[in-house]
Amino acid sequence: MTLPANFQLALDTDPATAERLTLPDGELLSIPRAFSALEAQGHLDHCLQALPWRQDSIRIAGKTIAVPRLQNWFGDPGAHYRYSGIALAPLPWTATLLEIKARVEALCDAHFNSVLANHYRDGQDSVSWHADDEPELGSQPVIASVSFGASRRFELRHRHKRSQPTLRLTLDHGSLLVMRGTTQEFWVHQVPKEKDVTLPRINLTFRRIFHRSERA
Repeated sequence: MTLPANFQLALDTDPATAERLTLPDGELLSIPRAFSALEAQGHLDHCLQALPWRQDSIRIAGKTIAVPRLQNWFGDPGAHYRYSGIALAPLPWTATLLEIKARVEALCDAHFNSVLANHYRDGQDSVSWHADDEPELGSQPVIASVSFGASRRFELRHRHKRSQPTLRLTLDHGSLLVMRGTTQEFWVHQVPKEKDVTLPRINLTFRRIFHRSERA
């Protein structure tokens, strides 16, 4: 396949394993083997054992509800992020997170200054329909989503075109999914519950936070 010019693959990644997915009003690139099995296992172990995880809560219809997963926020100083009423101040990068970030930046030719780390403990943990469209992410953000651990289903649906079928993908151990262009403007996505999944999954979604003066 021919990749778009603004995507660059690292030398140790076979371009045949990268797939540009057809998505009206958006851009997706899937790289199922962005990390080798050995690399992915080491990164999974680091994230599970070394990262500090927190259980956040959100308010819905006047009720306080625990977020159905563990999470934390890492990044450069000043890369603050807020979503669904949750304020996240960046923790310092670990050496392993910086290593993963460098690989991801080389794969998608983008620069990131932060990452939202999610720990799905099993198939009962999930994230509901949403778009990563907060103002601090800027216009047409690049969201690079890395998966380590259990395979989980990832779904996207168009915000306005109800006739457009829901796109369903499986994100496997060591994979990278890149969303860019107008994807966040026109699409929402989720990781649904899966009762048969018993193993943990770590998801790292790399982003770039723009300060107010930098936003278009």
